[in-house]
Amino acid sequence: MSHGKIREDKTCLNCGHQVEERFCPHCGQENIERRQPFYFLFTHFIEDFTHYDGQFWGTLKNLIFKPGMLTNTYLEGKRQKFVPPVKLYIFVSFITFFVFALFPMVKLNFDGNNNSKNTPKISFFEKIKSPEVQKMFDSIKAERTLTRKDSLSIQNLNVLPDTVTVNEIKEVLKMNKKIDTDVEYGGYKTRKSYDSAAAKNPSFLDFIQIPLAHKFFELKEKGVTKQEIVVNMIEKSFHNLPKALFIYLPLFAFFLWIFHSKKKWWYFDHGIFTLHYFSFLLLNILFIFLLSKLVGVISFRPINLLLYLTMSVLLLYNIGYFFIAHRRAYHAHGMVSFIIGLTLLTVNFFAFMFLVTGLALVSFLMIH
Repeated sequence: MSHGKIREDKTCLNCGHQVEERFCPHCGQENIERRQPFYFLFTHFIEDFTHYDGQFWGTLKNLIFKPGMLTNTYLEGKRQKFVPPVKLYIFVSFITFFVFALFPMVKLNFDGNNNSKNTPKISFFEKIKSPEVQKMFDSIKAERTLTRKDSLSIQNLNVLPDTVTVNEIKEVLKMNKKIDTDVEYGGYKTRKSYDSAAAKNPSFLDFIQIPLAHKFFELKEKGVTKQEIVVNMIEKSFHNLPKALFIYLPLFAFFLWIFHSKKKWWYFDHGIFTLHYFSFLLLNILFIFLLSKLVGVISFRPINLLLYLTMSVLLLYNIGYFFIAHRRAYHAHGMVSFIIGLTLLTVNFFAFMFLVTGLALVSFLMIH
């Protein structure tokens, strides 16, 4: 609720109607003074963006702990008590990806040029090229798999997991090399030879294959290394992920529409359920992400075990949440709801994997 000072003049500044109380009955504008103290900018922002009067926190509480309740309430016409679905999704999405941007999930440094005041920071590939590490590699290169002692030594370097094999180390060491001139794409070493073959034998997949081939040969000619490709794909995919999720929203609602009665449930109803469900998914992912970051910071084993247990519970709840929300929102019987829910999750899994694959291809095409 706003705390701006109410004007003595009861004429609405927006539409000119008479205002008896705080809000204009004609246009809804609050009849407060045009000029307010500077701190009002911040309080007004918090109130408008999060409904700090209790609406926002009440919405989050019910979203997390009462699956399907927000959807039911909204579809019943009670729409002032909680934050609207679209606004909720946009806010949660913004917070989630903002936190991801602050604490990157994958942090790779390949130049080794960033230095701190005390200790120079070297990259992953510079670290494993150091004389000490190379000496360790030489001592175990004859072994097919690493011993527990060797694995722990590598783990202390914070560069590889303790289940790594010698072959995997060799693959990592090749990441800083350029794409070999002998490497082929579809059996062709140059763009000219590939285009010539594609012109002679056209395919209905050429709209995908040709751009990918051209990008491959372009990167090959520029001398781009494998590690640069990996980093660029990760960065591009991360930046495109919010767009991909936003695109997938109507598709998720469409699958719900297919599996439910068209007379009883409109596409609009499925859209409301989808917005609430995706808002929960983003929050759940955010919680798990923050807990995983804590695991990397805290070295006390009992606390780490508790964090891992919490993350496991959240993952299980993430799966069960959909079934509970679906049964409550659509008022379906337990077994029927479970079968429909399981079918929907399966269909959406493959559809989303298809979208992720497309996202990876787009990310590859965007590499410069």
